[in-house]
Amino acid sequence: MKRFTAYLLIALWGFAATGCIDNDIPYPVEVLEITALEGEGFTLGPDDIDPAARTVTLRLDERIDLRRVTITRADFNHPQTQTSVPLVGTFDLRTPLYVSLSLYQRYDWQIVAEQTVSRSFTVEGQIGATEWDTENCIARVYVPEQGFDPTAVKVTSLKLGPEGCTTMTPSAEELTVFESVRYVDIVYHGDIRERWYLYVVPTEVTVTLTAADAWSGVIWLYGSGLSGAEMGFRYRRAGEESWTEVPDVQVEGGTFRARLRAVPETTYEVKAYCNEDETAPRSVTTEGVAQLPNAGLEEWCLLKDIVYPYPADASPFWGSGNPGAAIAGGAVLTDKCTDVRPGSAGRYSALLESTYANVAGIGKFAAGNLYTGTYVRNAGTNGIITFGRSFTLRPTALKCWFKYECGTVDRILSLPAGAQMEIGGPDNGAIYIALGTWTAEEYGTTEERGETIRVGTDDSPICIDTRNKGSFFNPRGKDVVGYGELILDHSVDEWREVTIPIEYVATDIRPTHVLVVCSASRYGDYFSGSTKSRMWLDDFELIYE
Repeated sequence: MKRFTAYLLIALWGFAATGCIDNDIPYPVEVLEITALEGEGFTLGPDDIDPAARTVTLRLDERIDLRRVTITRADFNHPQTQTSVPLVGTFDLRTPLYVSLSLYQRYDWQIVAEQTVSRSFTVEGQIGATEWDTENCIARVYVPEQGFDPTAVKVTSLKLGPEGCTTMTPSAEELTVFESVRYVDIVYHGDIRERWYLYVVPTEVTVTLTAADAWSGVIWLYGSGLSGAEMGFRYRRAGEESWTEVPDVQVEGGTFRARLRAVPETTYEVKAYCNEDETAPRSVTTEGVAQLPNAGLEEWCLLKDIVYPYPADASPFWGSGNPGAAIAGGAVLTDKCTDVRPGSAGRYSALLESTYANVAGIGKFAAGNLYTGTYVRNAGTNGIITFGRSFTLRPTALKCWFKYECGTVDRILSLPAGAQMEIGGPDNGAIYIALGTWTAEEYGTTEERGETIRVGTDDSPICIDTRNKGSFFNPRGKDVVGYGELILDHSVDEWREVTIPIEYVATDIRPTHVLVVCSASRYGDYFSGSTKSRMWLDDFELIYE
């Protein structure tokens, strides 16, 4: 997935006058960034360059020696960037590579490597998944106690080091006796040595209900049992006598899982089984459902000649770039529109229009946008906003109606790393939803005159400061729980209903906030897109099935 940032631009204009020219002209501020690295045996996506943390993360193939990582090319956002150490060469990345970028000012960056080695240790008749302690080189599997012969264990898979460069003593075929721990010595990359400790542990427990995560309209079930046996789940509503088989169980070795469609705010009993053995029933209650306020985009107001997507007497839920653009000749980026989707019972939709707004010949590109959050204030020729609203439920999709007029790109100031866009090419529209556990303490601050100030709130915690690309939203950030998006690169002339699935990183994490962002120009926060792009939106709906 590509990195999609805030998709916003709040275009603001500031003017300054001086009475005379001073010889003490300060150097211009050039924020220097690494925009790309190329080399051997690693990948680097847009999400792997973090301007806020000034960190580049290289995703290494498991066969690459961390001590000898070769970088063949380094790109920067300014052609005159100087580096404290050459970035083309071979490096030991067992520890971060620190480099200073300098022109008029100095910016300290670090290059780190992440490498995941795929490992396996399984035996015939195993119960559940293998337990791994990679820090201490320990792997442990469980087998049924009944009938277990520690002198006749059959190892079905064993891989402890990097693919294609690891020798192992003894081999998997020689490992048949597990009366106690077995030691396996591996050597890879010629001289790296590790001793692994392998355990085969007999147990009386043959089936476990490892988790039952109840959302609003679905219960996620996870179990472990005897590999090769018949495994599954059963359920019933509280108060019922008979049990029903859960369909579509997915089995992988000694683990199994399923998704049970459920009714919101209802108590169920669930259990796992393996052959004739069953777990004790577990009681779970599903969550309720809720929709986004003003989801039909019917409520608007005009305050001090600025259009807002909420009633004048209500607490704001949606925001737009209108407060910033209004200073540029009264430009309106987002407004209500009487062109509504077919069958609508409402009167209005939202119309998002990208434009080039200017005052006295000074202007910038501004994208039509709509987002859950608040426009906070001007910051020179930029703006500061907050993203997100409090929300703890877990919908499975976002549904809405839209039309899109895809303009030809006529403005490019800058682009995020890895982005492809050119003058004369098609603009991109974007709609995305994210759920996460963001806090204002971590995500709600910005820099002002050398001081860190908090802008985010408990209700809207994420601060987006268009002066700082590092503040732009990262859909793959560590506190993102679920994410879904729709990217448009062509016009859609008629109203169309779309369902955007939300992919979650885990089923047992409850979000604290929801973020919905829509933009007629995907890279508006980089001042790039088409002044002819327009997006119509109507009737958002959260799906919980």
